[in-house]
Amino acid sequence: MAEERESMSPTKIGFGILWSACWTGIPIKAVFAVLAMTMGLVHFEGRFGLAVLMLFASPVTVFAAPIIIAVFETHFGEGIGLPLIFVMSIPVDIWALGLVGRTFFLERLRKEPPYDGLGFAIWWRAALIGTFFLPLLWWIVSRVTEIAISASHSMAEMDSMRHLFGTGLPIAERIGLELTIWGSISSAVLIVLAVIGISILGQIIRRMAEHSRPASENYQGLITRWDLMRVPGDQGLLLTSLAGVGVVLSLIFWAILPATTPNPHDCCKRPEVHVEPVFKPVESLNKNAQRIASLAAQVEAMEQHKAEAKGQKEKGKGKAEGGTAKDSSAKTKP
Repeated sequence: MAEERESMSPTKIGFGILWSACWTGIPIKAVFAVLAMTMGLVHFEGRFGLAVLMLFASPVTVFAAPIIIAVFETHFGEGIGLPLIFVMSIPVDIWALGLVGRTFFLERLRKEPPYDGLGFAIWWRAALIGTFFLPLLWWIVSRVTEIAISASHSMAEMDSMRHLFGTGLPIAERIGLELTIWGSISSAVLIVLAVIGISILGQIIRRMAEHSRPASENYQGLITRWDLMRVPGDQGLLLTSLAGVGVVLSLIFWAILPATTPNPHDCCKRPEVHVEPVFKPVESLNKNAQRIASLAAQVEAMEQHKAEAKGQKEKGKGKAEGGTAKDSSAKTKP
């Protein structure tokens, strides 16, 4: 066992610490990311998976992400919230690396942590490696992907494919062939370069372990020791603090959420539904009878008024005819 610990590869050391630290800190960093998206401080574009990966591996990408965005013009998010998320993830990563690093030194390497600030020591080394190595990895993978895509296009348009399929390779098979070719090449290059970067970090951590003194306890004592490292001195205070922070963050989330999300009653109004009254035939007949009676009375009144107007007109006409007759007889007398 001692020889196995001494001969542990740098890749295994770097992957063991970095992988565990990333998973330890991602729940806390996810809370910051959700709050930033809720407040509208950050908007992730079509590369949401890349943004999650960058945040997941923030111990390495905290300083490399701005360089990649500035040099390669690769934007996976917009807004002031993106740098704020990475800045707030720094203390989380230092805490996670310190916790995982002390456990790894005691459990796997059987060494005492070299100093109290182990998390910060691992963090700045990992961030420094990522600052120089990740942009180089990005450039190499991008160039290899471009060459692989052009090569896959050329292979799909070869004459042998035309002779084999007559009219050429079908569209679906051609897309699948091209994706398989350049995807396999790019993935292989990415994995190889990622292993090299993790090995560099593991080599630095192994050099730190070489200057550490061996742990004096036996295996059972080490188990008790790293278990007690996870138990706080004041458990009630820790529980109260976590509950208070959770309540405050929940209130902030629900207070901000209605102002930044569309409300259905604002944009999509429901049509007003009018309920038709129940048809009652007796009431309908009574109303119709009353209406007919009122119409008949109006017609009689109109006929009577018309008859009176006609009678007055005939009387006036008769008087006018009598007056003209008298005038004519008076003129005829000598």
